[in-house]
Parts: sequence; C-alpha cells; structure tokens
Amino acid sequence: MQVLPIAYDTLNIPQATLVQNELRRNLNIAPIKKVIKTIAGADISLNRFSNVIYAGIVVLDYETLLPIGYSMVESETNFPYVPGYLAFREVPALVKVIDQLPVKPDVIMVDGHGIAHPRRMGIAAHLGAVCGIPTLGCAKKKLYGKYIEPELLKGSYTSLHTKDETIGYVLRSKNNVKPVFISPGNNMDLSDSLNIAHHCTLKHRLPEPTRRAHEFVNLFRTGRISSGYHEIASQLLF
Repeated sequence: MQVLPIAYDTLNIPQATLVQNELRRNLNIAPIKKVIKTIAGADISLNRFSNVIYAGIVVLDYETLLPIGYSMVESETNFPYVPGYLAFREVPALVKVIDQLPVKPDVIMVDGHGIAHPRRMGIAAHLGAVCGIPTLGCAKKKLYGKYIEPELLKGSYTSLHTKDETIGYVLRSKNNVKPVFISPGNNMDLSDSLNIAHHCTLKHRLPEPTRRAHEFVNLFRTGRISSGYHEIASQLLF
C-alpha cells in the first residue's frame, strides 16, 4: 500500500486539487486481471459538522456474497466538508481499516464515486490509487456527468457520460426505485464495474458489499460491534 502523500488535514483546497491530479496519473482503467474470490464493501459514518469518523470494511465471499469478516476504525479529521473533496476526509480512515485486514480483498466497492468525478478522482478512485487494490464506486446520487434515466426494471442501465467520454453507468438495481451510480475506481475498466455491480445486486437497492458495509458501520457507531478486525462465523451473521 502506498503512503498517503502528506497529512491531509494540512491541505488547503488548491493543494488538495494538486494531490488529486497527481493521483489521477496512477489510475489504471483497464480490465481486471485477477479472478475475484472476495469483495469488500467500504463505508463511512460521520456528521459533516463533526471531526469524528467511523470507518468500516466488510469482506464478502464473492460467490455467495456472505460476509466473512469486518474491520472497523474510529478516527478523526480536520479537513473541511467540501463537495468533490470528501476523499480527503474519509480515505485516511479507510486506509487504517484496510491495514487491519490480515488478507486484502480482491476488489473493494466503495460507497461513493470512482472516476465519475470532475477530476476523475472520487473516493473509490482515490482509495484505489492509494491502496493499489481494484476499486469501484457505487453512489446513491450523481456528482458529475449526464445520463438518460434507465427503464424501471431491475438490471436496466444507461451510460453516465461527459461530452467526450463515458465515466460510469446508471443502474436500476431494483424495480421502481431510484438508480445507483456505478463507476470504476482503479485497476478495472467500465465493463468490470458494471458486471461486478450486477453480480452483487440481490433484492435491495444497494449492492451487497456497500449495503453490508453501511449496516456494519452503523452497528459500530452505536457500540454494538467493536473496532479492529473480526472474522464472522456463519451462525453469527447479522
């Protein structure tokens, strides 16, 4: 895993933009080269007016999509809440979460955007550039780009694009519900991100990795599970 360039809390916005542009050079939007056996979901729980961050990753078996372990960290940030720069508040905590994992997952799905970002550096792309693990973003709202609304049937999708390029997909993950926004982060291409999202979508709006991560982080925030890394016995699944 790469070392974060400098303490993010010391950056101003122009400096953060330079970091984004530098990290963008490390992105590899190309077909994934490994067989996926495990996938992790990453999520953050925080109040925009607080400096306390609850960060978590839940690792799932890719075939069954059942959780097999989780890693949780409580951290702090002083970087301001600025749209387009949320990774500077959240990535340092997620790096700590990943560091606790005894075995790194093959892919990480992040609650947020990948390259569907004005500078192609959403949190999933940012995290992927730092940790080197293939990443994709699954966001609940659009940050950047244009699209035509997909059909209301589960599995329908349309492209999310700029004037010049496709930067992701708008996926209807459940009949008659709002779509989610899928984009590659690093070390995978557009098709990979869409295929993974399709595979991980069961009966809920959110794909299983980010749905489980959201669930577990809230359990952590409310004190029902503890920090650190923990394996999950099948009989103890939530």
